[in-house]
Formats: sequence, structure tokens, C-alpha cells
Amino acid sequence: MTAEELRRTKQFALRIIRLVAAVPKTIEGRAIANQLVRCGMSVAANYRAACRARSRNEFVAKMGVVFEGADETQLWFELIIDSKLLPVKQVEPLLGEATELSQSL
Repeated sequence: MTAEELRRTKQFALRIIRLVAAVPKTIEGRAIANQLVRCGMSVAANYRAACRARSRNEFVAKMGVVFEGADETQLWFELIIDSKLLPVKQVEPLLGEATELSQSL
């Protein structure tokens, strides 16, 4: 666990906030945006919690939640792309980041 990894998850959350602001304010857009904010922001919050784990078991449990959040975030990015709520070029970098986070932290 490095300070760089912690910054990376925080920057990921900030980028999600900016992307969500661009999602259309339709019923579908709001539903997906709400889910994306919840799971995307949880990646950073739970990674931070894992860094402060008091035991190996607690660390493993928190990191499991981080990986689940990153994986779920991928799904919402895919749905934004597939439903054409935003241009692929706008979403793809974050989708790639979510994929990396779900595999590498």
C-alpha cells in the first residue's frame, strides 16, 4: 500500500464526480449516475480503510470490497457506453482505470 495508490483511488473518485455531472438528467441517466457515484466513490473510501486495517483479516476483507466496487463501477461505465448516454471517448479512460484497479491494487 503506497501513498501513490491512495492518491490514485482518490483521483479516480474525483474523475467519476466530473463524469457524472455530464450524464443526462433523464430517468435512466440519474439512475446510472447514482449507482456509479456510490460504487465508484466506495473504491477510494474502502481502499483508505484497508490502509488502516488493524489485522490481516480486516485488510483482506476491505480489499475484497475495493475489488467488488471497482468491478461494479466497470458495469456502470459499460452501461453508459452501451446506452449511449455519453460518448465512448469520454467514458473509456475511466473504464480502463476501473479495470486496472479491479486487477492491480
